[in-house]
Amino acid sequence: MTTLLVPDMSCNHCKATVEAALASVTDAGAVTVDLANRRVEVAGNVPSAALIKALDQAGYPATVAG
Repeated sequence: MTTLLVPDMSCNHCKATVEAALASVTDAGAVTVDLANRRVEVAGNVPSAALIKALDQAGYPATVAG
C-alpha cells in the first residue's frame, strides 16, 4: 500500500479527478481518498513514481507520505 499527500485536493471534484487518475494506473487496485486530510491510499503494488506521475498529469502534484 502507498499513501500519498495531495495538498491541492480540496473538493469532491478534486477527489473524483484524483480517483480517476489513479484508476488509470495499471495494477493500482483500490484507491481510498481522505479529502479532509488530503491523503490517498493506493492498495496495489505499484511504484510510487507511477502514481505521482499520473496525479501530476491530472494537475494534482503529490508526494509520498513519510
